[in-house]
Amino acid sequence: MKTIIFILSALFSLNAFSQAVEQKDSINPNAAEISLENESFDFGLLDKGAPCTTVFKFKNSGKEPLILSNVRASCGCTTPSWPKEPIAPGASSEISVKYDSNRVGKFSKTATITSNAKTATKVIKISGEIKAPPEIIEPVKQENPMVPKIN
Repeated sequence: MKTIIFILSALFSLNAFSQAVEQKDSINPNAAEISLENESFDFGLLDKGAPCTTVFKFKNSGKEPLILSNVRASCGCTTPSWPKEPIAPGASSEISVKYDSNRVGKFSKTATITSNAKTATKVIKISGEIKAPPEIIEPVKQENPMVPKIN
């Protein structure tokens, strides 16, 4: 009985493996392909509250329309926006990424692009540092012992 179960599981495994190989070989050679000009951007040192938005330009280098189904940020302090309409073969477009610069300190964030391209997911990165505003120190008022008090 154990032998029969072993043989059946081995045949099932081989069948599943052959289907996976067939699926890999059947990738559409004409599929869309996203070609990014840059995959990362460093803002450098910014003041707290300063504008903190960059644009990632890309081109559809495939032979079919490119559809970006989602661009998901790694956290809530980063907001991506992307084209919702298909990008024609050879056409270019852009993804805008905004960071909340009211958070002081170094940051490194990502956004994951999901599309119908040959490479279905791509990751873009932003980084930088937000410096704290200088502290305003109020001058301390001291009484001058040489000046008489007026009540």
